[in-house]
Formats: sequence, C-alpha cells, structure tokens
Amino acid sequence: MSPPAASPPPPLASLAAAGDRPAPRRVVLVSGLSGAGKSSILHTLEDLGYEVVDNPPLPMLADLVARGERPLAIGVHARTSGFRAASVLRVLAILQRNPALRVELVFATAEEAVLLRRYTETRRRHPLAPQGRVSDGIAAETALLAPLRARADLLIDTSDLPPGALRALIEERFGAGIEGERGLVISLISFAYPAGLPREADLVFDARFLRNPHYDPALRPLTGLDPAVRAYIEADPDHATFLQQVNAMLALLLPRFVAEGKKYATIAVGCTGGRHRSVHLIERLAAYLGEQGWRVTRTHRELVRSETNDGQTTRPPAGKAGRADFSRRRRPERDHG
Repeated sequence: MSPPAASPPPPLASLAAAGDRPAPRRVVLVSGLSGAGKSSILHTLEDLGYEVVDNPPLPMLADLVARGERPLAIGVHARTSGFRAASVLRVLAILQRNPALRVELVFATAEEAVLLRRYTETRRRHPLAPQGRVSDGIAAETALLAPLRARADLLIDTSDLPPGALRALIEERFGAGIEGERGLVISLISFAYPAGLPREADLVFDARFLRNPHYDPALRPLTGLDPAVRAYIEADPDHATFLQQVNAMLALLLPRFVAEGKKYATIAVGCTGGRHRSVHLIERLAAYLGEQGWRVTRTHRELVRSETNDGQTTRPPAGKAGRADFSRRRRPERDHG
C-alpha cells in the first residue's frame, strides 16, 4: 500500500490570517487592602487608556468584559455588597480560559502600621469598621481578601513605595509594549535584612558575606551606585564567583518561569544596611539581565526610604538613587488610595 499523500500546505491567506490575529485584550482586576493604593493604580491605568470601572456588582464582571473592546481595569473591593472571594475567583478562572483575553489580578497591600498611619492622616473610617477601630477593619479585610492575595498575578507592597514610584511601576508593566520579547517582567529589589524581606520576592540572595564598605569611613556615606563603593565590593575575592553563579541560576530559572506562564518575577538581594553591597549587586544583575533581553525594573528600597523619610536624595552619583528605571511622570502625584 502506498503511503498517504502529504497534506497540501495551507493557503497563503490562511497563514496571513493567523499571523494577523489581534493581541489578546487586556483585562486587569485590581484588588487589595483599603489604603494600600488601589485608587492610585486605577487612576494610572485610566491614564494609560484603560476603561476603568470601580467597584461594580460582582455578577456584572463577566458582562463588563463582554461589552467593550478597549483594555479594561476593574476595581474589586471587599466592601462590595455580597462580596465573596470565591465568586471573584470563579469569574477570574472563566475569563482566563478565553484566548481572546489576557486577564490578570493585581493585589495591593501594605504593612498594618503604614495603613493605620494613612488612615490617621486622612481621618477616614475603614469601610469594614465604620463605627469601630481601624485595626479591626484591616484585620477583617485581610481575612476576606486572603484568597485573592494568594491567587494574584502581581502583588504590590506599597509600604515603602512613594506614589510616583507606584505610578511608574504600573506604567512599566501595563503600558504599551510592556510584553517585550520574553513575556516576563523582572523586578529587582535591594533591601536591608533588619528592615525585613520584601514580601513580593520570588528569589532572595544574601550578600552579607561580602566585604562591607560601611566600615570604611570614606565609603560609609556613599552608596552602591558610587564607583568607589563598586570597586571596593568587586575587590572581594568571592564577588566574581558569587555573581557568576547567581547569573547562571537565573539563566536556568527564568526560562522555566516563562514556560510556566509566570508574568512577573521579583528578585531581591539583601545586605545589612541595604545601601552598599545589595545596591551594587542589583545594578550588576540589572545590567546582565538587560543584556540577555529581559525586561527589568529595579528599586533600591532603603534608598527610597531615605528619600521619603529625610525629604532629600541619599547622595546620588551620576545615576538615580532608588528607582533607576522609573522616570516617566505626566502630572502631579496622587497619594495612595
């Protein structure tokens, strides 16, 4: 018996049609703790051209998505009448099965002490404890929203994030052309261990074994952005080996993250003060990953905190201290909402 004839190649028109398929429509569900920045995120998405619907009745979520064509952002709040996290997750699962949509859940959070301070400054009542203590409302909301936090595609902790940096982060990740060739956005964060690990970190590296510029009086007031500090750290005999092995680990892991469908990865490097060794290593990692074609943002948490607390920049050299990639600003900053 002769082998079956090969199938004819598809017509050129079919190939063109497949290549011309429109990109999936972006749908962003924004949830999180009251006072953690949901309103600021929605305002920024609106400025980016998204149609924004804040706090609609939960049964309307699917209908809202079905009606429009523009990118859509929907605010989902625990104060919504009849709120059930399980109902939101059911709708989310249904929408994410639609190949014509790219649906993501963003969750904003902050430390309880920060939320309490923001409520004190604005003199607002917590929506879940209008007649009681704000702390009770925060606890109730945290419990209600825990399933959404666990399921979020992007977790944003605004405890130490100034409004301008939050806006720039959203612009970076949800503005035009953020996909890049790799389809994964990588956030790099330097931090100080005594101040706590970044909650959103997927990978954490400890740089405290490297020689510490803090003990050199000439280097102590500088940061890891300064050439003199960079040279001092790179003179450590284990610096090159450590950096090489971290780069090798990332070369293995990041493509696997992409294969799993992960959209965001946060890599943190910590040291004792968060000003020298971790800052330097984050800069080196950013340069390496950028050369490999990855989309990268970086934040030096303790330098940003110094700017916020002192009202001035922590002695920057030629580069920016804090959020080196966050530069776009189109109108006055809003407070976290």
